[in-house]
Amino acid sequence: MADLSAKKHTGWLKWLLFGAAAGAGVVSVLAAGSSALAGYFARRVVTPEKEQPEDLEILAVLRVGEELQIVLPANQETIVDGVYGLSFDGERGNARIGAIRSYVPREGTVSRLVEEVVAGDLQHAVRGRWSGAVFQSPAEIGVAAEEVWIDLPVGPAPAWLIKPTEQRLSSWAIMVHGRGARRTEGLRAVRTARALGLTSLLISYRNDGDAPAAEDGRYGLGVTEWRDVEAAIDYALDHGAKDVVLFGYSMGGAVALQTVDLSHRRQEVTALVLDGPVINWIDVLAHQATLNRIPAAIGKYGQLMLSHPLGRRITGLAAPVNLKSMDWVSRAIELRTPTLIMHSKDDDFVPYGPSKELARRNPEIVSFVEFDTAAHTREWNVDPQRWDSVVRSWLAPRLGRYDLPRDTVPEEFRDA
Repeated sequence: MADLSAKKHTGWLKWLLFGAAAGAGVVSVLAAGSSALAGYFARRVVTPEKEQPEDLEILAVLRVGEELQIVLPANQETIVDGVYGLSFDGERGNARIGAIRSYVPREGTVSRLVEEVVAGDLQHAVRGRWSGAVFQSPAEIGVAAEEVWIDLPVGPAPAWLIKPTEQRLSSWAIMVHGRGARRTEGLRAVRTARALGLTSLLISYRNDGDAPAAEDGRYGLGVTEWRDVEAAIDYALDHGAKDVVLFGYSMGGAVALQTVDLSHRRQEVTALVLDGPVINWIDVLAHQATLNRIPAAIGKYGQLMLSHPLGRRITGLAAPVNLKSMDWVSRAIELRTPTLIMHSKDDDFVPYGPSKELARRNPEIVSFVEFDTAAHTREWNVDPQRWDSVVRSWLAPRLGRYDLPRDTVPEEFRDA
């Protein structure tokens, strides 16, 4: 999910609110200013970013013995161990960045191993974009993929179709990426899916930059996108699948939940595997308002603009978004599709509290596995072995697979 920050755009509002306070129309100016900020916040939530900024300075790229290392500013993302993607040169270049080699807090720098420069000239790059999407193509994980087209309600959209190592099952995994991401996000899960015998379908959906845009050009936060997932399920069933597992990241989790709630194909969804999912948009938007120093009342006003028909003039939405219908904590007992949620307690973008609470309220259906240190949807990046083990152990029995060695099964699932 991409940054919703409004910090850079509130300077004029501060001037308006405080500079005009000496005038006679203070109350009306304050109201207008509050409305403008709430409107800006609401629009940002549903407006796709045309480009992702390369906002990370690359300080140096050095040869240290046998290794290539990169020196970066130390921030809350770059000092977390694990493996990550770094795109640069307008996304024409990308590299896979691995373990921390040195961290010097007094200098504010961190040096990390460059595992591979996949494309471009990293030595001369000056800025890049840090990402949890480690791989940019199926070839990078050593698998062959077929480019297929799925007929969405908004038009044909590309997807990657990846066959398993051995065709033991007629179940498919459909990977649903998050807000501001693309189908590359799901590549991290493909090896796990293939090991389980699943065919993988990594889809694009409306407004993501690969699929056609919706008429209003706005995210529906799951309210509209689920129809694109339904079209992907139709494609899978038409091409040999008997059922599907939906993998959802961030907003993709909200989309997957809407699918099993509303789709006529919901009975064909065997399970959900959700990574850092949005379980309750109201909670997420309140958190984002706090994160961006937007007063709580103005944040709630922005939520009202998203959910009320009259707000469409400001948000640009073709139809309002029913945020309450996507509060799965309140609707916990209504969820009947077996669901695995993996969520880091250190996710500072989509708080993990609703994920944990959903599992507490519906333990029969929902399994919750807590990670730590990982930023948003980066549970795999921090500990890919654990992520793989958790998913395989939980999902295998639901696919009719019982042949996993017991010592590879995480402790929380050994008695399941």
